[in-house]
Amino acid sequence: MSSDCVIVLSTFPADGDAEQFASQLVTERLAACVNILPIRSVYRWQGAVETSDERQLLIKTTTARLSDLELRFKALHPYDVPEFVVLPISQGSAAYLSWLTDNTTP
Repeated sequence: MSSDCVIVLSTFPADGDAEQFASQLVTERLAACVNILPIRSVYRWQGAVETSDERQLLIKTTTARLSDLELRFKALHPYDVPEFVVLPISQGSAAYLSWLTDNTTP
C-alpha cells in the first residue's frame, strides 16, 4: 500500500528534554508518534569536527502536516540548524498507516 506518510529524522541534544519536545508535536497532532533513540554523532560544525551524545528522533507524520510541523519544529528546537530530513514511507501496513493518518488529522 503506497502512502502519503513520511518519517522526519532529526537529532536533539542529549541534555535537552527530547520527550517534552516529542510530546508537544504529538499533542498538537503534527506527529502521530516520535521515537527517541540514544546516539553518538560525529559532524562538522563551524569548521571543526565535533562529537556529541544526542537523541535521534524518528517523527512519523503525513505530507499534509509537513509544513506546519516544520514551522513548529523550528520554533521549539534548540539547535541553530536542526536536522529536518524527510523520508517517504512507500509502503506499510494499511492499519498502521491509517492510524498514523488519523492521529495527525487536526
